Amino acid sequence: MEELDLLKKAWKKDESAFEQVSEKEIYRMLHQKSSSIVKWILMISVIEFVFWNIITVIFSDDKYQSKLHRYGIEDVMFAVNVVNYVIILVFIFVFYKNYRAISTTDSTRQLMKNILKTRKTVQNYIWYNLGIASVSIVLSIVMLFYHNGKMISMLEKAEAEGNRVFFLSACTLISILFIAVILFIFWLFYRLLYGILLKRLYANYNELKKMEL
Repeated sequence: MEELDLLKKAWKKDESAFEQVSEKEIYRMLHQKSSSIVKWILMISVIEFVFWNIITVIFSDDKYQSKLHRYGIEDVMFAVNVVNYVIILVFIFVFYKNYRAISTTDSTRQLMKNILKTRKTVQNYIWYNLGIASVSIVLSIVMLFYHNGKMISMLEKAEAEGNRVFFLSACTLISILFIAVILFIFWLFYRLLYGILLKRLYANYNELKKMEL
């Protein structure tokens, strides 16, 4: 938006010294910027998808698969991963459609609608990722609590000492705090990754809105 702001200041300072840029040219400038931003959103989502898949492959070794089989949740985790991959790919496809829609838009009002639609899609994508992260962490904690030998021994010891309720309460509180910290880190990550782009995209929307007034 810096070029557009400088152009407006120049007009106000000395309108006779600068060639007047038509509303159509301003629209073209905002259109190109919006298309470029949505293209970056699409590219980042693809890179992110590839990155997390690489991480999953690295950590899904024979030891991990054997542990899932021993815990009896191998099929459940497989189903969760498949559903997650499908949903992420659907989001990427929607990002691509949004990019194509904005790239081929030829009216100010339609461009504004497409920008709002893209922002909503990205926000839903972020909330989905935070949700699936929560589910994954909860499943990991449940696995640890019911199948980890040390945790089982600590629970049995607490029961023998009559501290079962206190022990379970402490574990629940620690788990909630742990989940909150992890989700906050993820939120910051997505805030940095997509927040700047969404802010610039919304700035374009506001400029287009002024043109419509």
